[in-house]
Amino acid sequence: MSDWLTVLVVGWFVIIVPGPNVLIVFRNSLLHSRQAGVLTAMGLAVGNLVHITYCLIGIGVLISQSIMLFNIVKLAGAGYLIYLGIKSLQAQPRTVDVDKNAPYDLSAFAAIRTGFLTDLLNPKATLFFLALFTQIVRPETTISVRIGYGLTIVALEFISLTGLACVIGQPYIRRRFNAVSHWIERATGVVLIGVGLRVAFVRGIR
Repeated sequence: MSDWLTVLVVGWFVIIVPGPNVLIVFRNSLLHSRQAGVLTAMGLAVGNLVHITYCLIGIGVLISQSIMLFNIVKLAGAGYLIYLGIKSLQAQPRTVDVDKNAPYDLSAFAAIRTGFLTDLLNPKATLFFLALFTQIVRPETTISVRIGYGLTIVALEFISLTGLACVIGQPYIRRRFNAVSHWIERATGVVLIGVGLRVAFVRGIR
C-alpha cells in the first residue's frame, strides 16, 4: 500500500506540472472541441501504457543506457513537438460557432494519434517511469502488482487530463477566447517549440 501511495502521489505531481501532455490537451480542447481534448487524453494514456509496459519488462533500461537508441527517441520526440509548434505558429484568425462541430475540427483518429505520438516520443516519460519503478519494484513484486502500478499512472493521467479538457472545452470558455484563438495557438506553438528544443537536450540516466 505504501508503494502504491508513492506511485499515486509522485504521479499526480508529475502530471500537474505543465509539459507536452498538458499543453496538447489544452490546445486541442480550446481550439477544436471538448471531445478532441478527451480523445487526445486517451491517446496520451495509450502512449503511457506503451512506456510502462517496456519499462516494467526492462526494455526501458536498454533505451536509457544506449546512446543511439535514446537519441533516436529523443530527436524523434523533439522533432514532433517542434512540428506541432510550427503548425500552431501558422494559425490564422477564424470565427466559428463553438456550439457546433467546425469543419477544421480534428477527427477522432487525428486527436488520438496526436496524443499518442506526443507521449510515445517523449523520452522524459521513459526516464520518469524508470526512475519511479526502479525505486518501488523489487524482484519479489508480483506481475499483478506491477501492472497495478502502471494502470494507476495511466488512470491518474487520463482522469486529470480529461478533466482539463472538459473545463477548457466548455462552449462559453471557447466562445470567450474565440476572437483571440489564433494568438493563443501561436503562443502555444512557441511553447511547444521551446519544449521540443528542451527535449532534444535531455540526457539519459548515467
